Amino acid sequence: MWDALWLEAHLATMDPAVGDDDYGTLRDGAVGVADGRIAWVGRRADLPGEPAALARQVHRAGGRWITPGLIDCHTHLVYGGDRAAEFALRLKGASYEEIARAGGGILSTVAATRAADAEALYAAARRRLDTLRAEGVTTVEIKSGYGLDVETELKMLRVAGRLGAETGMRVRRSFLGAHALPPEFKGDGDGYIDLVCRQMLPLVAVEKLADAVDAFGEKIAFSPRQVARVFEAATELGLPVKLHADQLSDQGGGALAAEYRALSADHLEYLSEAGAKAMAAAGTVAVLLPGAFYFLGETRRPPIDLLRRHGVPMAVATDCNPGSSPATSLLLMLNMACTLFRLTAEEALAGVTRNAAAALGLEDECGRLAPGLAADFVLWDIAVPAELSYRISFNPCAGIVRAGGS
Repeated sequence: MWDALWLEAHLATMDPAVGDDDYGTLRDGAVGVADGRIAWVGRRADLPGEPAALARQVHRAGGRWITPGLIDCHTHLVYGGDRAAEFALRLKGASYEEIARAGGGILSTVAATRAADAEALYAAARRRLDTLRAEGVTTVEIKSGYGLDVETELKMLRVAGRLGAETGMRVRRSFLGAHALPPEFKGDGDGYIDLVCRQMLPLVAVEKLADAVDAFGEKIAFSPRQVARVFEAATELGLPVKLHADQLSDQGGGALAAEYRALSADHLEYLSEAGAKAMAAAGTVAVLLPGAFYFLGETRRPPIDLLRRHGVPMAVATDCNPGSSPATSLLLMLNMACTLFRLTAEEALAGVTRNAAAALGLEDECGRLAPGLAADFVLWDIAVPAELSYRISFNPCAGIVRAGGS
């Protein structure tokens, strides 16, 4: 027998091979669960027997919609302090780049994160994570990158691991040592990249603290040559890579990410057509971050039509961080992806389920309602799936199932 069976639900399976539309809709559907995984998905009329004979527990969803658990595939949840003062400066005309070059921006968060102990970092990040979880997020990626020294980078990754262990959420960790140049290496970018490649990365790999390696490729961060050094070192250690790419200028980041078969390239406001073609060929997911676009007051949108034309999968994430996207609502990002970037409602939901899973290398684990995948799903009090991207400051989450249990 199955452990549990959910009935009286409409399913947005997010499986393109299933259902009547781009949501993979199955009306009056059912989901069977065994050993924490989905055992059966289909229309109730097609169940292979009577519900009571199929499962030990039968749950009735009361006509609610069920989607896969949401996935926030790009966050910086673990950090110290905040940057409200910089927000006020930007309102007076200072640019993100000007603040960063003056020693603010990421470096102010680095100072606060270095000064915070692990307990303080955990407590602050736990509040942010709980807010995401309340909106149906069951999987989250958490980056390091606010330590920029060996001790603090490892501390951040350990805190991220503890968050997963103590909440039951699936947490993927990305080592982002190449996020910014720390003050002790001012003017010596290559020297700092030496530290990242020769000391930080080997320790991260030995302790198995990260699932991927990320970098920030930009004029105010690291050059393509320096990013390539990090990616070479990561590849030698068997770690997949990701890239903050082409956010503020065209640095060829999309193509560079594709060269190393990166899981994802993120931001992409200045992505070129050559970069989009390369990403499509490599299977690299485009992660769109409308919160940062909105918060920084940017005007250059990612080239959505270009990504569509070349068949690049698009994910959507909060980019939760203190400087450019202090956001802990993935549902709000759905709305922003539609209103600011002109994604369809179907594309937006795919961006926080199926495509977000691919951006983390988890496409065979979660992100769809399909037999064999983890039984992570959400019950919603909605009439149609488009409500999830239509409404603002509205949480219709009526229940969350993680690995088959509530």
